[in-house]
Amino acid sequence: MSESPHAPNWRTPFVILLAGTTIVFLSLGARMTFGLWMPDASNDLFGGRVEVLSLSIALQSLFWGIGTPIAGNIADRYGTGRVIAAAGLIYTAGLLLMTVSSTPLMAHLSIGVFTGFAMSGAMFPIILSAISRAVTPEKRDFYLGIASAGGSSGQVIMIPLGQFFIDSQGWVFSLYMMSIMTLLIVPLAFVMVRKSADEPAAAVAHQGSGAAIREAFTHRGYVLLTSGYFVCGLQTMFIGTHFPNMLRNLQIDASTAAMSLSLIGAFNIIGTFAWGAAGGKFRQKFLLCWLYSLRSVIMVAFILIPPSTVTVILFSAFMGILWLGTVPLTGSIVAKVFGLRHMGMLFGFAFVAHQLGSFIGIYAAGYFFDLFGNYNAVWWAAIIMGFVASLMNFPIDDKPIERQHLTKNA
Repeated sequence: MSESPHAPNWRTPFVILLAGTTIVFLSLGARMTFGLWMPDASNDLFGGRVEVLSLSIALQSLFWGIGTPIAGNIADRYGTGRVIAAAGLIYTAGLLLMTVSSTPLMAHLSIGVFTGFAMSGAMFPIILSAISRAVTPEKRDFYLGIASAGGSSGQVIMIPLGQFFIDSQGWVFSLYMMSIMTLLIVPLAFVMVRKSADEPAAAVAHQGSGAAIREAFTHRGYVLLTSGYFVCGLQTMFIGTHFPNMLRNLQIDASTAAMSLSLIGAFNIIGTFAWGAAGGKFRQKFLLCWLYSLRSVIMVAFILIPPSTVTVILFSAFMGILWLGTVPLTGSIVAKVFGLRHMGMLFGFAFVAHQLGSFIGIYAAGYFFDLFGNYNAVWWAAIIMGFVASLMNFPIDDKPIERQHLTKNA
């Protein structure tokens, strides 16, 4: 399944946007159900120890991150079609393997390694890079905002659906149903095989992968951007994985716990679209400063106010508006500074930092919960780091790089 500059006309930018959004919808939607079945699976398989599956899901984030620049480089060179199709197959295999996992090693392999590598080929860096190539620069922020917001709506639909399956048939049946949905990624990959020549022929077209990596990691702004993205991963994946268990521990009923993640997803549709649209009018780095700061402020308010259904709803709504607004803004900065030729790979390396943060947030939360019976230490760490991320984004140099003539093997 390869790309061709002469792809059929039906693969318009809108069709690619629709297919890419649906792929992220399925990938992220299935992933966000993990926090729902983790407590029951921990009880059935590992004597109630949350740390075991916390490590499995943390490993998923790690392999998701490690695999993303590799998948991005393959997609940049040979096209996104095969990458996404393989991701759909591996994702489905990982979910099915989890249903028969009887040891921590099997859980780590299925949910950690398999679904982690699958997510690296079927999530934002790969999908947004393909969409960026299909649209003109003036529409890029708008389209990236739509894709990020629409993809995140998977949370809204698949989380309550997953909770319904768990309540009616159990967590194993829920994973069966999620595996059927992730298998739909494979045919959708066929739509994503369009390759655009929208970026003008320039020196960057002859820049090798090694030169692009060296250029990025010696660019102070890129290092600051990826460092801030580390914090994004720690905050969002900690909440996305452990928030339902935290609410149950605070005597908030399971339906409200499930609803909280759906609300985050619902308001994220509005928020991500708004942040993406704002990125076309204002400097993205300043928007990122505001976003990280506001996240921390809302987290402070939530843990200081006594928990109730009302506070959970309010927190979920406000956090949802800020949830994945970092994605179109970060992707847009990478595209603007370095161009589109290696966007998948460079956005992928930024995503490695995001997933390292996810790994630490998910595993540390499970470890400290088993140790202390609460998540307070990780909450305060996430709050402090949010303010630090805001400061790191402020001095980013977001001007496009001016390159001299490059040879192909540079």
